[in-house]
Amino acid sequence: MNKNTPLNSGKHPDLKIEVAIIGAGTSGLYTAYRLVQDKKFKANQVQIFDMNSKLGGRLESVVLPGMDFWGELGGMRYLTSQDIVTTLIEGYPVTEGGVTKRIPILSGTMTPEPFPMGDPSKLLMYLRKERCKQDAWNVAQDAGKKLQTRYYLNEDDFGFSSDQLFNKIIYDVLMADPWFVKNYSDKVEKTSEYDYSFKITSREWDDIKPELTYLFDNSPYNKRKVNDIGFWNLIKDQVSQEGYEFLANAGGYYSNTINWNSAEAFPYMVGDFSSNPVYKTIKEGYDSIAYALANTYMENDGACIWSENKLITFSKNHKIGTHKYELTFLNLKTNTQWKVYANTLVLAMPRRSLELLDQENFFFDINENEVLNKNIRSVIMEPSFKILMGFPYPWWKELGIDSGHSITDLPMRQCYYFGTDPNNDNSMLLGSYGDMETETFWKALSDDKILFEVKPAKSASLKELLQLNDVQATKMMVGEVMNQLRELHGDDVTIPEPYVTYFKDWTDDPFGAGYHAWKAGYSVKHVMPYMRKPKADEQIHICGEAYSDQQGWVEGAFCEAEKMLQEYFGMERPFWLSPEYYLGW
Repeated sequence: MNKNTPLNSGKHPDLKIEVAIIGAGTSGLYTAYRLVQDKKFKANQVQIFDMNSKLGGRLESVVLPGMDFWGELGGMRYLTSQDIVTTLIEGYPVTEGGVTKRIPILSGTMTPEPFPMGDPSKLLMYLRKERCKQDAWNVAQDAGKKLQTRYYLNEDDFGFSSDQLFNKIIYDVLMADPWFVKNYSDKVEKTSEYDYSFKITSREWDDIKPELTYLFDNSPYNKRKVNDIGFWNLIKDQVSQEGYEFLANAGGYYSNTINWNSAEAFPYMVGDFSSNPVYKTIKEGYDSIAYALANTYMENDGACIWSENKLITFSKNHKIGTHKYELTFLNLKTNTQWKVYANTLVLAMPRRSLELLDQENFFFDINENEVLNKNIRSVIMEPSFKILMGFPYPWWKELGIDSGHSITDLPMRQCYYFGTDPNNDNSMLLGSYGDMETETFWKALSDDKILFEVKPAKSASLKELLQLNDVQATKMMVGEVMNQLRELHGDDVTIPEPYVTYFKDWTDDPFGAGYHAWKAGYSVKHVMPYMRKPKADEQIHICGEAYSDQQGWVEGAFCEAEKMLQEYFGMERPFWLSPEYYLGW
């Protein structure tokens, strides 16, 4: 995959185009690719602008010195049930003579490969200073026992793993609502004392989410729509605060159990069971999907991605009669402003990026457009940061661990065992997957001035390593991560010091968050389509992962862009996308 996509960090004062796309993340790149590929516009009339010096938004794949494989600082995998991203990566299937092969859609090579989730009988769970294997709950259940942990759960919840307890909560809430029982009870089943089956598709969930009512007599939330209840509120009501602590800790992500919209949380936790999805990634790095879209767009005459150009504001009061909007950019290299004129704007940006634009212009002005201001704030910005660490050998294999992730209630929360270079044994670990309430713990360490000092390693010269100085985690942070890694894994393994790190904090501007979650009380069914064209008389669109129903996934960004293109650019569904595939509200 060619990742040297030509970017233009210069200026073209008074450039006149039809469509200005702000944001070279996946939704912006997809929009440009579709508009030009389907010949809706010539490429010189569809231009992309981004303030960063690289494309891909919150996708960033890196190779650490001394290794021959990619690590992920941003999004890192997809599900095979996600049709757009799967087809763009793997090609569309064509069957000839009984043989099915996949025809590539985008430029460049993307090699899909399984994203290994590891062996739960080897992976660790370390909670309240107690260590066990991740399958310990199932092992106990198979022996007719209940696993005793240091959580004082309600009698009805004792013995459930975190996944099983999430499912129990969702099943109990669904089956307490007579409307759901009448319409969808055949889609859910309690299959054993601890296990539940959900066979609800995304389309069916969209019917259920606005209707579902919480019906528990002694609850303060009785008779309220589930859409209006925060997920923490609902979990505590169902399984006690101690049950909530167990789910937040053992689940591995605080972001799953924050007080976000419960109706949106339900399908997110149990998944889309229209198929049996498999996790996959791209051998050449997951950001290859962004580069493939960019390169395919750039093959067209006049195509341009303007990097290091920051949108300051846009207005309608100007003298160019042929174009509706005047955009003011700040060229970051020269610190000078320049104008672009366009008839349509696509703001392919998350919430924080939108908030960094001029809030007093005609579009964002709260006095003129209170609804837009309210809806921009309909999502929670979820902090996320990652520390990749390079080790001289895969020390986790001494514990029988090959891949996957271990989970803890320590502030590091998770570590992923990413891989080993077969030529020299250098190995990569994702040392911390910080989110939500751990943010302030790590922020104090990441703000320190003294950075981790890289060390020479096999196949990694000091000169090569020193080029990564500006992305090293701080010395204190690495020391803290190492302490937590040692506590998590115990005395059965000696963990060496890393020779290099790579730190990324997605809460930094302009991103403001790693991913997003809908707030309780918002009608997601109405906000999602609203954001794609907030003002009826303006050709201004907002799309991306933030305001999608697959938040935290590239597919969410693609689905919002695709619906926007069909609704407002008069485009047909692409030939390679199954007509049955549901794009959401």
